[in-house]
Amino acid sequence: MVVDDHPLLREGVAAVLDAQEDIVLVGEASNGHEAIAGYRRWRPDVTLMDLQMPEMGGLEAITAIIAEFPEARIVILTTYAGDVQAMRALKAGALGYLLKSSLRRELISTIHDVHLGRRYLQPEIASAIALGALDDALSPREIEVLQLAASGNSNKRIAHALNLSEETVKTHMKSILSKLRVIDRTHAVAVAAKRGIIIL
Repeated sequence: MVVDDHPLLREGVAAVLDAQEDIVLVGEASNGHEAIAGYRRWRPDVTLMDLQMPEMGGLEAITAIIAEFPEARIVILTTYAGDVQAMRALKAGALGYLLKSSLRRELISTIHDVHLGRRYLQPEIASAIALGALDDALSPREIEVLQLAASGNSNKRIAHALNLSEETVKTHMKSILSKLRVIDRTHAVAVAAKRGIIIL
């Protein structure tokens, strides 16, 4: 089953799979809700799942599918190479993480690996996870602060939105800059978005 909100990507995957004698595309879905319903209906051996989708994203769908079907084998298809995003997906139960830019080269081998119960991570994702594991993780509150900063909010507005003092927001921001090893909030937002800590 392929789950992605872009019809062209689903068509592209279908075309690649159509050329394979040992793989059959049993169904398609365009968001997390449809993915859960589709999984219940088709029980695919392998599910290819996008992360960013309307209504319900891939992470929530993976969590729901794995809770109901612990044996589900799910591969993330994404444009995001971020280590934090990959870790969240793997912790939710995904067995593979594949960048959409690599589909033509690696899709079939990834499906075969995951079907056999093996994990599949591209080398650049694996090394990003390894390097990211050495950093201090941002706390949930720091992520909230940074997500609001990414939307252009001042410390005062962030404080108001989170019911904190402005001084507390400044302390969180200082900690964020230190943990991400950056010098200002613009750089912090860019690094956090690239790593998948926040969504722009």
